[in-house]
Amino acid sequence: MNEHRLFLDIHVIQTLPPSNINRDDSGSPKTAQYGGVRRARVSSQAWKRAMRRYFAEHSGADLGVRTKRVVEYVAEQIRELDASVGEEDAMELAEEALNKAGIKTDKEERTAKALFFLGKKQAVLLAQAALSQSFDKKSLKEILQGSPDVDIALFGRMVADDPSLNEDASAQVAHAISTHAVQTEFDYYTAMDDRVPEGKAGAAMIDTFEYNSNTLYRYANVAVHELVRQLGSKENAVRALKLFVEAFSNSMPSGKINAFANDTLPQALMVNIRADRPVSLVSAYEKPVRSHDGYVTESVERLFQELEKTEKFVEKPLLTLYLTQEKTSKEPEGKEENSLRDLLHDLDQLEDLM
Repeated sequence: MNEHRLFLDIHVIQTLPPSNINRDDSGSPKTAQYGGVRRARVSSQAWKRAMRRYFAEHSGADLGVRTKRVVEYVAEQIRELDASVGEEDAMELAEEALNKAGIKTDKEERTAKALFFLGKKQAVLLAQAALSQSFDKKSLKEILQGSPDVDIALFGRMVADDPSLNEDASAQVAHAISTHAVQTEFDYYTAMDDRVPEGKAGAAMIDTFEYNSNTLYRYANVAVHELVRQLGSKENAVRALKLFVEAFSNSMPSGKINAFANDTLPQALMVNIRADRPVSLVSAYEKPVRSHDGYVTESVERLFQELEKTEKFVEKPLLTLYLTQEKTSKEPEGKEENSLRDLLHDLDQLEDLM
């Protein structure tokens, strides 16, 4: 396995109609100041959550579970391995294994003190150790330090009580921001009572909620060399990277989605493979796009122009694959794909670059 560094950058331009997919504590769509104007913003946490849901629905791979109910989860694995173990005994064995591994639990609630991201393979190995009464602290810690499932490898794990159980994320996901300035709007709505007495007028409920529409620039990267180390082989890493790109492209945070049905897809997707360092192209939009007839085309053109500008500072990508629904005056050096399926197929080339 080569020791050189390798990074995957993924860039997306995606337009959303009126929506509120990620709101703050007051219910307002999240925003950020950038380039002197207010932009729509979608937090990285919201999109990573959507990606993990996409993994679960489309990958068929073993995935981690982020929960405080890790005792119950490991107990379930114990009973799957040995159905003769009673529920209470399984809970006691699971809690002892987790405690010895360094995970603090609430003895009354039988839950972890904080959310814990536990891989399926790790849970099974803990269950096997508990069944065999192997409660050696070092061995149990090694179980939690090794064999991370793909989502834990990509998104990482932080354990405040025991940093030795941390898993550094091989992926970084940026907060998405609009390529242009936005203004929040308000929807005033009423709800009617289906059984209101005849002759009685008026709504049963009146309320408002906020929304905006926007064209987003979305960016993420993966340290490919780290992912290979975490998952143990180039083949596993390529499979995970293809899943990451597919999920980043096709997932959508679910905030207010029933109210707005904002199920859009990207207008442009570009993947760059770099040997030097990851590079976000958000600087293309520091000067906000201004338009009265749509933001998408200029946003895509600026994305491709910014890639060329970065070559004054960094090396050219080893590989560029892109897919767009827009006809633009500027296209990057690289391979234009006909579909996401074709782009994912061409990512198999990554194994030769590792």
